[in-house]
Amino acid sequence: MECTRCGACCVAPDIAALDKPLGLRCPHLTEDNLCSVYERRPQVCRSYEADEVCRRIEAPTLEERVRKYLDLFGLAAEAEAVSQGGCGSMRAARKLRPGDA
Repeated sequence: MECTRCGACCVAPDIAALDKPLGLRCPHLTEDNLCSVYERRPQVCRSYEADEVCRRIEAPTLEERVRKYLDLFGLAAEAEAVSQGGCGSMRAARKLRPGDA
């Protein structure tokens, strides 16, 4: 499957190499959903390949794609706790449990 450059993989999952918590937009993702550090992106980003998940979360907007991703993996409550807790890092997000925020 070819990457559609939708940006969901830069928002929905946590990215430890960037200290990016679950469900929060990567600080390097531009408004047009492209990576501003593409040439210097971490290996985890370089090795990611579009797959069946990308097809399953297809939607008109980035917000809808992220919601579908989180729902697919049962992570919506955890992502909500992270966003409500104002976590700016994975370290802080890991201290939260769903319902703690």
